[in-house]
Amino acid sequence: MSNSITNFDFTETTYQAQRKLEERFRNIGKGKYGRIFKMARKPTMDEYVRVVKMVALGLFLIGGLGFLLYLVWTYFPSISSGIFG
Repeated sequence: MSNSITNFDFTETTYQAQRKLEERFRNIGKGKYGRIFKMARKPTMDEYVRVVKMVALGLFLIGGLGFLLYLVWTYFPSISSGIFG
């Protein structure tokens, strides 16, 4: 008998949590970010490819700069100690 009561309490609790969650998401387009959500659209394939290329270029440039700094500090410590004291 106590098992059915526990099941009922658990089920009722999950229903209440679901209702709260649905209520929050129901008002998502009406808040301060509603205008942004309405204006947002899926990018075209051309836009997506362009963004991916720019991100990859930036990643390689920053990674290359970091690797060059690593080489200078590792193999030429006299240069780095002369610059930074």
